[in-house]
Amino acid sequence: MLSILIPTYNYDCSRLIRDLQAQAEQAGIDYEIIVADDASPIYIYKEKNREITTLPYCRLIELEENIGRARIRNRLADEACYPWLLFMDCDAEIIDEHFIANYISQLNSDVVCGGLCHADMLPSPEVSLRYAYEKRADKRRAACYREQEPYERFTPFNFVIRREIFQSIRFDERITEYGHEDTLFGIALKEKSVTINHIDNPLRHVGLENNEIFLEKTRKALHNLAKMEQTMQNHSALLKIYNLLYRLKVANGIATWFDKHEQKLTCQLTSTAPRLTNFFLYKLGYYCAIKKKE
Repeated sequence: MLSILIPTYNYDCSRLIRDLQAQAEQAGIDYEIIVADDASPIYIYKEKNREITTLPYCRLIELEENIGRARIRNRLADEACYPWLLFMDCDAEIIDEHFIANYISQLNSDVVCGGLCHADMLPSPEVSLRYAYEKRADKRRAACYREQEPYERFTPFNFVIRREIFQSIRFDERITEYGHEDTLFGIALKEKSVTINHIDNPLRHVGLENNEIFLEKTRKALHNLAKMEQTMQNHSALLKIYNLLYRLKVANGIATWFDKHEQKLTCQLTSTAPRLTNFFLYKLGYYCAIKKKE
């Protein structure tokens, strides 16, 4: 019936697995839960996640080398034995006691996307940048909004897909770092005319990075965007703005401005009160700087 697939890296997802296992049992379905550790270097997380191997129908795969965000998800799909695959990120929290049952009742489409949400209160000032960014995006994460552009608003954080459909698409293994694997997968679904059913069955994202780490991940995502520029032309708002600036012959000027102000922007964004306007300017300036160096 259902294979629940969770990649993890330096994160304790043992509680999530227990909650999923309990719900799957309550639903009375055939299931398996497979967690793949992508060579986490911190032993304490490995040790905590090994606890899940004591639970029925739960399995842990520990990789000896890091293979990246796309390859590990493809590896999980290869290990799965059931016709439906439920993918989710390890830093998720179940907020609905009927989470599994909600998905089971909706398995009439090739893909069912449940969505995600965030806590109402800032967990810590150290994660204020990621939190502010995600909370603003939460306003557009209701199913009624996502279904207006079902492929563009697809997220791999929490979704179910037919195994045979997934194996015909798979995650793009050129993506090894954070950023844009969701967009590329959505593009692939659209190209194959795969039906997506967006529902309100969110998981809460609780693994927010501190401001410094999130800014570093943002830089990696921008490098990914530059590598995938041709594919992403009509799917990235930032890329559309850059192309306009390039045609106006001001992109290099913005790159020069960014070089002068990068340190100041970084200090503001890694403070306890980052401004999202500055975050946008940082991303735009950094991308212009990448392109100027090409």
